[in-house]
Amino acid sequence: QVQLVESGGGLVQAGGSLRLSCAASGRTSSISYMRWFRQAPGKEREFVASIAWSGANTYYADSVKGRFTISRDNANNTVYLQMNSLKPEDTAVYYCQATPTAPRAASFWGQGTQVTVSS
Repeated sequence: QVQLVESGGGLVQAGGSLRLSCAASGRTSSISYMRWFRQAPGKEREFVASIAWSGANTYYADSVKGRFTISRDNANNTVYLQMNSLKPEDTAVYYCQATPTAPRAASFWGQGTQVTVSS
């Protein structure tokens, strides 16, 4: 089992920045990838960014490319999402997900953190 706890959300004006954190605990050695998703009111949950737990591979949704940066600190089992040039359409609950290495194993999710960007 892997436990994930997000933090760092809040209210920010358009153009501002926030940094989200996702602290992982438990069987972190079983993690293959870490991902951030977000879900705005009335919309489906969507992929934001991902990073390999070991290695440098990162991927971003087109909507956040050039503005958001995903990074990790393996020593502290923490993944970050640095969000710059925030827009009102970035308003959502942001969730952290851990994908296990084992095939067909269920992913783990955090409880989410609210990000609100005012215009």
